[in-house]
Amino acid sequence: MSLAYIFLKFHSILLFISSAPNEKKDTLLSVEPGLLIWTIIVFVILLLILKKYAWGPLLKSLNDREQGIKDSVEKAEYLKQEAEKILTQNKALLAKADEDARKVIAEGKELAEKLRNDLISKTNDDTARMINQAKSEIEREKVAAMNSLKDEIANLAVQAAGKIIDENLDAAKQKKIIDNFIGKIPQN
Repeated sequence: MSLAYIFLKFHSILLFISSAPNEKKDTLLSVEPGLLIWTIIVFVILLLILKKYAWGPLLKSLNDREQGIKDSVEKAEYLKQEAEKILTQNKALLAKADEDARKVIAEGKELAEKLRNDLISKTNDDTARMINQAKSEIEREKVAAMNSLKDEIANLAVQAAGKIIDENLDAAKQKKIIDNFIGKIPQN
């Protein structure tokens, strides 16, 4: 109705501008009421058709597009927040894994050092035991060799003394004299 009202006002202005309302002029500014009414009717019908078939779907399409853009922006914001959360979690997990790896490496080094020290200690103990065994074996061999040497020397001394003195001494007496002699010899 407001559009019709505007046209009627426009028509009134045009009639006022024309010099004689009953007089017919063939100019561009001359207004014919029948033509004006039909023009208004056609214009209103055209507006209604455009509103129903063009503007409605066009506005609906624009609203749908606007809503789709809003949804996309909201989804992008949500995904950005989720990505930031995941990134933060990944950084925390990486830091924890790094710390765990350092702990494992430190424990491995500590265990290796302990094993090394244990092996060195065991090797030193084994070496000392073997040295002690060798010393005691050498000492036994030395004592056995000395005893054997004493007996051999005693036998040689008895034979030598028997040949030199050429007298018949008793074997026990001879052995006693030789043992006394050997006892005076240094023990090296």
